Amino acid sequence: MKLNFSPPTRAMAFLCLMHLLFAAPRLCAQSRFEAGIAVGPSNFLGDLGGNLGRGTPFIKDNNIEVTRIMKGVYMSYAPQPFLNLRLAVNIGRLEGADSIIKPRGGHELTRIERNLHFRSPLQEVYLAAEFYPTVFFEADQYDLFRKFRPFLMIGVGGFKFNPQGAYVDPNNNKTWVDLKPLRTEGQGMPQYPEKKEYKLTEVNIPYGVGFKYFISDRFNIGLEVLVRSTFTDYIDDVSTRYVPDQHFHDYFGQNSFNAELAIKMANMSNLSVQSNTRSAFTGNEMRGESLNDDSYYSSTLKLGIRLGNNESSYMRGAKNRIRCPVVRF
Repeated sequence: MKLNFSPPTRAMAFLCLMHLLFAAPRLCAQSRFEAGIAVGPSNFLGDLGGNLGRGTPFIKDNNIEVTRIMKGVYMSYAPQPFLNLRLAVNIGRLEGADSIIKPRGGHELTRIERNLHFRSPLQEVYLAAEFYPTVFFEADQYDLFRKFRPFLMIGVGGFKFNPQGAYVDPNNNKTWVDLKPLRTEGQGMPQYPEKKEYKLTEVNIPYGVGFKYFISDRFNIGLEVLVRSTFTDYIDDVSTRYVPDQHFHDYFGQNSFNAELAIKMANMSNLSVQSNTRSAFTGNEMRGESLNDDSYYSSTLKLGIRLGNNESSYMRGAKNRIRCPVVRF
């Protein structure tokens, strides 16, 4: 049978085909971009502070007393429903102190006697991939309304820090001083050519788990726990061994203020108020554990908003469709 189409019918059929190829897929997909804010507690895991037994770079040595708030913003792009690429910027503060360790008569006593502390401002930026495995079990991956989606996340980033310690002068006035210039473990001194000065900008590897709940197709809330592994052991300015006092005098000048300041900030064991079992540590004794680099983590509450058009199904976009002609034979 030969089919005959009038010119108007052929034109309408062509428009319908173009609509099916290009317009319909756009109506089926929600916005791929999202912006949001995040806020929540963060903690440091390193040489200073901790709990019962030997210090570890794990959550066992978390100290609630030095929990501080981290906050930030993020943008993400979803090339596929099961994958999000996130760019985030966060600010916060990390802290640690041996004085808050509860003595139990074990290895933690050595850290209590060390009696060091620090605080450090923190700025970080990272790029990470979020994987949503449950998407593959959803009937409509593009319909987000009231959906619960857990995710796994891993990425790479950079962060800035600057460890500081509290200096108390003879008049009992407290001042926070930068610790890196004091070379508390001999970094950069001629006597220790193997000890290089550490950098205040480093790389981190963020990884963790979380979930999102979509209040609507546009808005979602979420919760995540994110650990940052780093490649430095000096976030808290503690890593290896004590330095003999004379080396500070040799470097900064005999009996100079900087030499005396460095000596005091490097070794506070004679000021310990929780333990009087021994005298102050001396030069070349262990000050920290250099086998494990420092890390930190955060538990953040997130609020996100999808940007642009958020029609999540073809039916919701039906009002914008081009009506295709009926072709008669």
